[in-house]
Amino acid sequence: MAPTHGLLLIADIGGYTTYMSTHRMSLAHAEVNTARLLGTVIDAVPGLELVEIEGDAAFLYREVGTSDPDQLVEEVARAASAMHRAFHVERQYVAKNLCPCAGCKEVADLSLKFVAHVGEVATQTIRDRLKLVGIDVILVHRLLKNTVPLREYVLLTEQLYREGSPALTGVVGEVEPDLEGFGPVKAYYVAVESLRTTSPEPVPAPTWRGRLTRTAYAAGAGLPYMLGRKGRGRAAAAG
Repeated sequence: MAPTHGLLLIADIGGYTTYMSTHRMSLAHAEVNTARLLGTVIDAVPGLELVEIEGDAAFLYREVGTSDPDQLVEEVARAASAMHRAFHVERQYVAKNLCPCAGCKEVADLSLKFVAHVGEVATQTIRDRLKLVGIDVILVHRLLKNTVPLREYVLLTEQLYREGSPALTGVVGEVEPDLEGFGPVKAYYVAVESLRTTSPEPVPAPTWRGRLTRTAYAAGAGLPYMLGRKGRGRAAAAG
């Protein structure tokens, strides 16, 4: 439980509540598709450790060494860009599968945003799973509720932003949400797409094989939900 300095990053799916408000068949596929999207996002950043799946979000972490601070913002930018692209590639495949239910077709309305912070955390392992505790863990989660006027963005705490702001490209905005237990907290945001320093490769059009694969996966993996035998937490963790 000794405190360590760590980079904290949350990738949060936007539009999740509306997306999940549907009938039973669509809900089963919505659960499966959300888990698949989160799994794809997590796999895009092997250098960060998954702490927990939190419904519609993935909480990621890595310990920060003494030589890291100047590179942290650049690392967050690279990670967010990689996760954002992976999310949209998979989202397009799911939306183009052959299932006509709302849980598959309306996945195209989902978005992805990020909140990042650097601070002191205490780590513990419970049943082979890493757990993080501390005031900075609470802070990064509270920042998910903010007034950023963008649909897809990366939000950095002032502490993280000041350590490497030149690494950001695009227009940087500022917000100062009044957070419970913290008061007004300055944070800085950029559009995710502005973080790419080179022209991104176009998202590939879904192939018929890929569409069939996603259709079969949604049908098979969604069956336990329809039968009431599987819960949200397990699905997300398995994604």
